[in-house]
Formats: sequence, structure tokens, C-alpha cells
Amino acid sequence: MGTFVLAIAIGLGPAGPVAPPPRTTLSNPQIAYTIPEKPYVILQRGDLEVIIVDNRAVDDAVLPGHRSGYHGIAALRHRLRRENLFVPAYAGLNFEHIHDGTTQERSILFEPRIALMQLRQIDPFTVELYQPPTSFWKLETALRYELLESSAIQMTIECIPHEDRFRNGYIGLFWASYIHQPESPRIHFRGFPAENPELPGWVHAFSPRHGLAATHRAAEDHRQFPHDKDFPLSLVFNLSEYCFVEPWYYGVSHGMAVLFVFRPKDQVRFSQSPTGGGLGNPAWDFQYFISPYKVGQRYHMIMRLVYIPYHSAEQMEEVARRHLAELAAFR
Repeated sequence: MGTFVLAIAIGLGPAGPVAPPPRTTLSNPQIAYTIPEKPYVILQRGDLEVIIVDNRAVDDAVLPGHRSGYHGIAALRHRLRRENLFVPAYAGLNFEHIHDGTTQERSILFEPRIALMQLRQIDPFTVELYQPPTSFWKLETALRYELLESSAIQMTIECIPHEDRFRNGYIGLFWASYIHQPESPRIHFRGFPAENPELPGWVHAFSPRHGLAATHRAAEDHRQFPHDKDFPLSLVFNLSEYCFVEPWYYGVSHGMAVLFVFRPKDQVRFSQSPTGGGLGNPAWDFQYFISPYKVGQRYHMIMRLVYIPYHSAEQMEEVARRHLAELAAFR
């Protein structure tokens, strides 16, 4: 109950910003949930089947050979393509990193993979992954995955830093999606070369190797995040020559489009690796920075992953803008 009272109290007052409404069990203890016996939950709605897993290993008929640490969407299937979009041993929308740009041991940079995590089922279409304050970063999080009617998964993260542990004054969060053997590792978005904004159009982005030209910023994103020269997460700060003009991108795998859509206000950055999930298995990723931050304050980000048959870039643009309009309604 203490967390709820703190989160609601922050920002109230005639001169300060009003806190966003509580959206997960982290900020609203009145939300009822059950804790499943297994480390995963199967959600089905419309054309989609989604399996949400916590960070324990699984090896059964549903998730054979699924490795520990790779929580999030263990499997995503469509009525028209029954094979898993993601690398079976890994996952999609996998919360991988908490960082502040300082060089740390791997176990600290990958703390979301190994810290205690609880699977909470809210209703037949909604599951959360709750993580108490982690051992090193002291960040408390809840990840809500909601299967919508529109062949989309809406992911909401709420988080609260409980100690002043981030030495560079910001909190860096990173999600990865490991795509299983698509025909092309490229991602596609509307943008332009950073040095020539007079040439907007389609960007078909490709990273020649892991950690090179890996991250794409919004055209208006000029934020600078200090970091150590030997910071080991090479995708995070290795910027490409492109900027995007709208906060969405997509890739194509076996005739299906996977579309990532974000709210402009969350200032997300796109990241990619041609081999993040192994040879032929690219990682289509994104980053969210909280800067500046305050201890005890609640922060949140909302995005959608859409999985539908691919027809054209124009189709993707239309679908993305429809979801952008819907996401804009969330404060």
C-alpha cells in the first residue's frame, strides 16, 4: 500500500505535474490477479496466440528448450503462420538491461534477466511480470502485456527507482526481440539521413555487424547521455546515420509484418542487431531513457507490437498511424 500512496502523491499540487493514472499492480494494489502454477501463461484472442513467460527456464511440450532469463513473449503465433515469430530459446519484448552508462559486471547490466520476478495474470487477455526492487539498481518494475482485439499486444511498463544508484543522472532501459530466421534483418521506418533532413522518405536500416550503426533517434531527439568509453553494451550508444520522423518501425518475416509503435512523448530510440539472437536471427530492439529521475517517483511507458500479414509499406504506415492515434489517448 505504501508504494501506491507514494506514486499517487507525487506531482500533485497547483504548480506541479499530475502523476499519470496507475496502470499496473505496481501502482494499484486494488487490481486483482492470480499467480499461475507454471512459469508461463497462454493468451488467445482473434488471430493471435501469445505465450508470456517469466525469467525461469522452461522445457515442456509448450515451450521446449526455452532458456532462463528470456522473459516476455516466449512465443507469438498468427492464424496464418503457426511457427513462432521469435527464436524459441529466447523471447520478444524481453526486458534486458538497466544501466546508467557506467561499466558494470554482466550480471548487473542484465539484472532484469536474473532478478526475482513474479508472473501475475489479471484476466484472460492480460498478464504482468512484476519485479521487486532489484539487488543492485533498486528499480521496481511491472511489465503489463495485454492482448488486444486488433492483432496487437500493448506493453506498459511502470517503474520506481528506490535509491539514487544511477551515477550519470539517467536510467537507461532496453528491450530486445529476437526474430527467428527472417528473410531480411532490415527494419523500416520513415526518416532521413541525419546530415540531410531535406531528404525524408523510407529508411531500410541495416546494421552490418552487432554494435555498429545500431541505434536510430527521432529527428528532434538531441539528448546526450554521458557514458564510459568502455561501456560494454555496444548497441546502446552506437548511433546510425539516420533519424526517424514518426515513432514506429517494422520488419518482415515469412510474409508477416511485426510493427513496433511508440508514443512520441516516451522518446524511444530504435536499436537493431543482425545477429542478436544468433546467426540469421536479428534483434529488433528499443530503448527508453528516464532523464532526469527522482527517487520514489513512478515512471511509465506504453507501446504496441502489431503482428499481421504484410502487404505493403503503405499498409504499415496506415496501421501504425491508427495505433499512434490510439496511444495518444493515454496520459
